[in-house]
Amino acid sequence: MLHVTDLSFRHGERVLFDRASMALSDGWKVGLVGRNGAGKSTLLRLIQGQTEADGGSISMTGRMRIGSVPQDPPGGDIPVLDAVLAADVERTALLAEAETCEDGLRQAEIHARLDEIGAASAPSRAASILHGLGFDNAAQARPCGEFSGGWRMRVALAGTLFSNPDLLILDEPSNHLDLEAQLWLTEHLKRFRHTLLMVSHDRDLLNDVCDRIVHIDQQKLVTYQGNYDRFERTRAERLEQDAAQQAKAAAQRKHMQAFVDRFRAKASKARQAQSRLKMIEKLGPIASVPIDERIAFNFPPPEELASPILTLDEVSVGYGDAPAVLKRLDLRVDMDDRIALLGQNGNGKSTFIRLISERLQPREGRLRRPSKLRIGYFSQDQEEGLDYDASPFQHMSRALGPGAGETKVRAQLGRFGFSRERGDLKVGLMSGGEKTRLLLALATRNAPHLLLLDEPTNHLDMDARASLVDAINDFEGAVVLVSHDTHLVKMVADQLWIVADGKVTPFEGDIDDYQSRLLRERGGSGGGKAGKREEANRRREEAAAAAAAEVSKKEQRKQSADNRAKRAPLKRALEALEKTLAKLGKERAAVEARLADPATYTDASVNVTDLQKEKVRLEREIAHTEHEWLVAQEAYEAA
Repeated sequence: MLHVTDLSFRHGERVLFDRASMALSDGWKVGLVGRNGAGKSTLLRLIQGQTEADGGSISMTGRMRIGSVPQDPPGGDIPVLDAVLAADVERTALLAEAETCEDGLRQAEIHARLDEIGAASAPSRAASILHGLGFDNAAQARPCGEFSGGWRMRVALAGTLFSNPDLLILDEPSNHLDLEAQLWLTEHLKRFRHTLLMVSHDRDLLNDVCDRIVHIDQQKLVTYQGNYDRFERTRAERLEQDAAQQAKAAAQRKHMQAFVDRFRAKASKARQAQSRLKMIEKLGPIASVPIDERIAFNFPPPEELASPILTLDEVSVGYGDAPAVLKRLDLRVDMDDRIALLGQNGNGKSTFIRLISERLQPREGRLRRPSKLRIGYFSQDQEEGLDYDASPFQHMSRALGPGAGETKVRAQLGRFGFSRERGDLKVGLMSGGEKTRLLLALATRNAPHLLLLDEPTNHLDMDARASLVDAINDFEGAVVLVSHDTHLVKMVADQLWIVADGKVTPFEGDIDDYQSRLLRERGGSGGGKAGKREEANRRREEAAAAAAAEVSKKEQRKQSADNRAKRAPLKRALEALEKTLAKLGKERAAVEARLADPATYTDASVNVTDLQKEKVRLEREIAHTEHEWLVAQEAYEAA
């Protein structure tokens, strides 16, 4: 139904597509992936005719209706439900014509078509979509202009889904959604009967919905069967095979070249040498296997503080004179905690983050913290405070203060993948992912003990998200995380706190348990589909119970925390042994220097035998300490 043939497109001096081709069939659900800047959003604009290609063609079968979320969401006085209904252009036009048409035959045609497209049930279908995206009945009747930009984007998404196009194009559809709305969207897209082309960095969404992956790789479009996990495995296998083939070709070339070099000047072998030269020419140049370099993140380690590092006693917090958003909070955060905050947008997750970062002061109660506690705070809202005419180097220099030299500034930027060249680039010219990395670098510049992350993955590609997971897991302080990226939550959090009804409550279970609960609650009011959802949930819960028969999830989380606690003294022991080794090494070097000095042997006050005995003693002590270090290192790694 959609054919992209030999597509070429250049953005300035940069080639995004070079004779790239792909074909999509009716009913496929396709995830479009690639690194930031590879051209994913550009391809979507090319398909919709919003941008003109430099070469090649994009064709579609028949009169195919394309639906995508508009960049300008609805606003003004139009009610939310009416804005969604208006997205079905044909229904809206037919209803308007029916109001004025006086031709009886045409009236019959209009009403026949309205019946064919299910116009009578349209309000209930639109309301159902809006409910799934978080709008209750009262919210659906409110004017669009009363909502924030993120909620109006949900209205625009609801309208696009309601229009039920032949080709649904979505660009990061989960960015403005909380977990509840994401779960609904996933189920809706799984049931979608037409063709879907979706750009997303949400691994779980791509895994649950897509049956094909199109990867933008080296200016080409490469199609893979299966979901995102299968794409990763298949591509890794292909790269490994390509590398083996290239190694084989290089060895063959080297063997033939050696023959030529050895026998070219020998008359009896000249013809054979010439033949091999022609064979080498036919092989062509050795093509290197393209490997995308993954940027690693590295949070600076803080010195250890005794737990708890933060305590909330009967704390309430809010804004201005409005009622408190969160009330009577009794919580604590320890040095090794990994906490994810869950709950619908607007329930107070970001408010809680601002409270413990001291950007909001408690109205009631007490928030206690050690005087030495350092807190790192990250939020996408901080992007608005960046100076777009300054470079990352200038931002970091200002943040670290006048005492920080260039080496320290470059080192902190380097922890987040900024080379000297990118570190000197103006922020206004950077990608969204680079701005996120800069904000993370600024948030962690003083080696915080507590890291607060409010939606850190919105502009990060898959590789950058994987690097963030590694960095959080390696971080030696506490983390409190707000994220709708369920994969990130699964990989880093060992505690879930639910923010709802003005409270923050620990949840006894993992993210899968929480998702199952949400599906049960949604399924309970879902009419005829409730039974299927309940059955799916029951099977899921039984599988989870069987896997955790020996150890409960609560015990597993406790065990994880205990393991980190066990590693702390082992790490301190390693550091002490390393300091001892450094000290012994200096002492041995001093003794060896004296033994190597001729003046030592002419100085009557120096006993050379004692020096030699001291050297032997130091070498034995160093050997013993090295052995202890190896044992401690093995214990640390095992823990």
